[in-house]
Amino acid sequence: MNSATTSPTTGLIEADAVIIGAGPVGLFQVFELGLLEIKAHVIDSLAAVGGQCVELYPDKPIYDIPAVPSCTGQELTDNLLKQIAPFNPTFHLGQEVTVVERRDDGRFNVETSAGTRFVTKTIFIAAGVGSFQARTLKVDGIDAFDNSQLFYRVKDPALFEGKNLVICGGGDSALDWALNFVGKAESVVLLHRREDFRAAPASVAKMKALCDDYEMQLLIGQASGFEVDAAGKLNHLKVTALDGVTRRVPLDMLLVFYGLTPKLGPIADWGLDIERRQLKVQSTEKFETNVPGIFAVGDINTYPGKKKLILSGFHEAALAAFGAAPYIFPDKKIHMQYTTTSPKLHKVLGVESPVFD
Repeated sequence: MNSATTSPTTGLIEADAVIIGAGPVGLFQVFELGLLEIKAHVIDSLAAVGGQCVELYPDKPIYDIPAVPSCTGQELTDNLLKQIAPFNPTFHLGQEVTVVERRDDGRFNVETSAGTRFVTKTIFIAAGVGSFQARTLKVDGIDAFDNSQLFYRVKDPALFEGKNLVICGGGDSALDWALNFVGKAESVVLLHRREDFRAAPASVAKMKALCDDYEMQLLIGQASGFEVDAAGKLNHLKVTALDGVTRRVPLDMLLVFYGLTPKLGPIADWGLDIERRQLKVQSTEKFETNVPGIFAVGDINTYPGKKKLILSGFHEAALAAFGAAPYIFPDKKIHMQYTTTSPKLHKVLGVESPVFD
């Protein structure tokens, strides 16, 4: 993760700013705070930074980042990590914020599911549309095979090579991985509940061509049960077709891509104004919520004219940083400076000041 660090979870951490969410907007919030000499701690429920970009489309191109004609979600994340490296943020990953409460001194107590505790002057909620949880396969008892033979995401593609795979789903993730594993896995069976797909037409056409060439197989139906071998390992999936007939499909690994569902989770209990599962901000001057000292940026917030774009979130992060500065430096006047010409910012960024003729 470049120069970013992941913290231990013991002891009380005193902070100026805690950012909830390590997606692109949360990462850029680190940068904007850093320019004001405010160090940030970043918390995310996922085990890696990148948020929705990396979870949903790490390899898909993004075309609307200013001055970047095209980049993938992973590339955008990697570049943001490089950009914020001078500010050395501390990441607390794989943990969810469970407690946010106002202290008598005006600061906030923050606690996570991993037991990490903070006292912070400001909070920036950059949680996208909430924490993502995979939509699970509704077959009684099959969850016993989670992360051994049943997977909802691919972390290590090599794990599935040479195996008999059944891949469930009809969206881009299911089609992309099915196509990826053809020729690498021993066999690939794509299981979808209907003939229509939500994936890119080119992917669907390629999948059907591979089926015609007997390189993979498409089954229309739903998983309705499973069988195990003498050692208790999953070895057959029961699939019920539209005509009601159930067949046994042999497999070594089961991949399920039914999409991710966002949930606000504990955020809903923090006394914030919520409208349609989004946090209302008081103004577009600083993107502060109804709770002074708590800011909301990116897809998690709502206000008149809101557009759910990464570039909008970047703009919000800049103004939120300036809005938060008085809580952190109450006696300091904050001046607007430009990274192009400010020697002070050059020093903060660790770069040499250019000499202009």
